Amino acid sequence: MANISDKQLMKELKIKLDERSKLENEVKMLSGELQIVTQRFKESESMKSHFISNISNEIINPFTSILGLSKSILSVQKNDWKKVVSMVALIHSEAFNLDFQLRNIFVAAKIEAGEIMPNIAKVSVKSLIQSIIDSFNLVARKMGIEVEFHFNIEYGFGKNFYFKTDSEKLKLILSNLLNNALKYSYKDSKVIIKVNYDEDVLSICVQDFGTGISEKNQQIIFERFKRLDSGINSINRGHGLGLSIIKSLLDVLDGTIEIDSTKGEGSTFTIKIPESRNIVDSFSGDGNDLFFDGDDEIF
Repeated sequence: MANISDKQLMKELKIKLDERSKLENEVKMLSGELQIVTQRFKESESMKSHFISNISNEIINPFTSILGLSKSILSVQKNDWKKVVSMVALIHSEAFNLDFQLRNIFVAAKIEAGEIMPNIAKVSVKSLIQSIIDSFNLVARKMGIEVEFHFNIEYGFGKNFYFKTDSEKLKLILSNLLNNALKYSYKDSKVIIKVNYDEDVLSICVQDFGTGISEKNQQIIFERFKRLDSGINSINRGHGLGLSIIKSLLDVLDGTIEIDSTKGEGSTFTIKIPESRNIVDSFSGDGNDLFFDGDDEIF
């Protein structure tokens, strides 16, 4: 074995010490990451427990109202139809809300189980969005909110514009965006929906002029089970699923979402979805089977 000089020995020792120091730093880093993951897991489990409690109320309360109102209708005198119409409108409102919440809950469960897959068809985007606006018509009228719809796509003379995507997922995405826009709007204001198409990418903006979202809260709004205000007087009656579902469904469709919001002035959510490359022959309707159809005759 060749003799090693003191200089070479010191050099080898330094290399070994540097390697050890590097390994110790990596261990510390991994330990820190493990602690963060563990903490997030604990938070997630706690959120899920609260979530179950929240959705119990979301389901039980509308059912209780529907049953109570239905029983009251049975006791109304035949000549008091105005009272019947009023109670039917309340039943419609509660049933619509229940149906909407259940759709979100079922989709969230599928996402959690990794069972969500795209079902691509040629979708009439204009008809689909109009059906969503119609289904929320009663909610909007109660708040005195006007929903403006700007379809900025020209597609040949007398032809409908069809876009290859998943109609049910797109409808649930936009329904949650419109639901949030109405929920956080001030009374007697408006919500604007704009649709554009450029280079095989569908862009849809939903703008409200309501409470807005702070920069801090903009960082967490897409996390599942998160609510910006869980206080008893919160105007958010939901269970913190809507925006997380939007993000998850957009991931399935290779889409993105951006937010531009100022506290007290309103928010604009913009989604962008590339057209699917799948070859499809089927056409999708406006998806009215998903939600109760808004009826202009109910007041």
